[in-house]
Parts: sequence; structure tokens; C-alpha cells
Amino acid sequence: MANEKLLLVDVDCGLDDTMAVMMALAAPNVQVLGITCCHGNTSIDNVCRNVFRVLKACKRTDIPVFRGASSSFLGQSFDSSECYGKDGLGDVPDPNAPGLELLQSEHAVTAMVRIVTEHAGQISLVALAPLTNVALASKMDPAFSTKLKDLYIMGGNMEATGNATVCGEFNFATDPEAAFIVLNQFVCPTYVTTWEFTLRHTLSREFFDEWVSQDTVKACFMRTITRYSGKDKAVEQKDAESHVDPDFNPCDSYAMAAAIDEGVVTECIQCGVTVELQGSLTRGMMVLDTQNHLQKQNQAFVMKKYDIAKFKELLMAALA
Repeated sequence: MANEKLLLVDVDCGLDDTMAVMMALAAPNVQVLGITCCHGNTSIDNVCRNVFRVLKACKRTDIPVFRGASSSFLGQSFDSSECYGKDGLGDVPDPNAPGLELLQSEHAVTAMVRIVTEHAGQISLVALAPLTNVALASKMDPAFSTKLKDLYIMGGNMEATGNATVCGEFNFATDPEAAFIVLNQFVCPTYVTTWEFTLRHTLSREFFDEWVSQDTVKACFMRTITRYSGKDKAVEQKDAESHVDPDFNPCDSYAMAAAIDEGVVTECIQCGVTVELQGSLTRGMMVLDTQNHLQKQNQAFVMKKYDIAKFKELLMAALA
């Protein structure tokens, strides 16, 4: 297909990763070459199982899935069960879901290096999890980032607003060392979707209701896994008739949409970025070097403004 985009997607498959993967699978100009699994929202085995449930719902179990890192570089983790359920996918198990026997035998990091090498200069890597697998790939192959077309990251922050710690966004705070390696050593064009960016572009509950009310198998699947997520249970306790938050924030999907259609991003900040590793309150915080003190050659594109109409179209198509 002319102008086909080749994607490799790295996930810690919770509800937000699910939305992003379904968006990619629905895009007519996209070929997903593989999905690599990483620790994060839930255990690595749950992440792998969740990916297979998503692929089953989309009738795309032909896509290879690889098991990756089960913990961060230093072993730290955060509990996200209140957001996505203990299993990362709303705690509504499917007895007919595919099992881990469908996993590829090759490790995710090895597969990542191999696939990118086989398609040098053509692949967009969409990183929706802690960056452990991505950093390990660059350690395994120091030329890894030179072979990527570009890298899209959901993670980090630009104004020290945290959701895992005081100043740390979940993906970066879960593995700060991995984020540091990626942001300081990668030389390919890098696009970062920060936590604050997603907060400024949240969608309404009315849109969410319209989105999951489509008369399709995929929409039914999304209704099921979002209906009883941990966050929604907390909301239910406050308001018996409310099952989703007033604001709908499909955070990973913002990064995915940008990888699918670069026109969805209307304004970026281009600057050097790094990650704080030492601070007692700021460990894992992304730092924007807007004054160029660090003199970094490779400057990231930190998303600032977005075409919400285009984004909604991509989301609607994901469940159509």
C-alpha cells in the first residue's frame, strides 16, 4: 500500500493502551508489525493476556506478540489498579480469551531490534509503557535509534504535574533510568505526549457515551472493559448513575494518533529533554531545557496543541 505506515507498538496493556492499539488496527494506512509487552499497569503476564484479548476483539490475532521486561531497571513499581483494575483491563475476565500459548518465543527486546533492523528507516515505534524495553533495545544494539524512522512516547510531564508521584508521570516514574536512557541517547525524531498535554485535551463524557454506544463487537468489548474499571467503581460510589469520569482521557491514544496522522499535532515545543534521577520529590520528572543549557543535539518535539476533531474521528473509527 502506498504511504503505508509501519508501526511497532510497546504496551503495558491497560485500558488506555487498549484504546490506542484498537485505533492503530483500524487505521487503513497502518501496518502493525508487532506488539511488545512491558511491565507497568499490571504484571507482564496480564499485559500479554490483555493484548490477546484486544487482538481477539479486533480479529487480528495474526499480529505477533512478544513478552518483554517484567520489572524496571531498579525494580520499582506503582499500583495502577484503581485506574484500570487489578488485571489492567477492568477486572472482567473472559473465559474464552486466548492464552499465553500464543506468545512468540522470541523476547520482546530481541524482536524489537530484529524488526527495526529488517525495516531500517521505516518504522515508527509507539511507546505507551514504561520505557524499559525500549532502553534495553538500545543497550542491545547501540545503533537501534538510528534505524528508527521516529519514536512516539506517551510519558513524562512538562510542568512537574505528577500522577504517580508529586512530580512524576506514571510511565517515567515507574522506570526513570529507562526514560533517561531513551531521552538522552536516542537520535531519531522523538515526539512526546506528556501527562499535562492529555489533561488539556480531555474529551467529554458525552463523547465517551457516543463512542462506546456504536453497534459493533469492538464497541461492546470497550463497554465491557470500561464499565467496571477500578476508577469507575470509585465514581459509582459517589454517584450511582455515573460510571465514567466526567472527563474522558484516553492518554495513550494521543501518542498513537500522532503516529498515525502527524497532522493531528498542530503545535510543538522543540527542545532538549531529560529526566531527573536523584531528587527525593522530583525523581522521574521530565525536564525541558527550553534555554538550551544542556546543548543537546537531538531535541524532542513536545506536543502542545492538537486537532481534537481529527482525534475524535480516529477514536470513532477504532470501534466502528
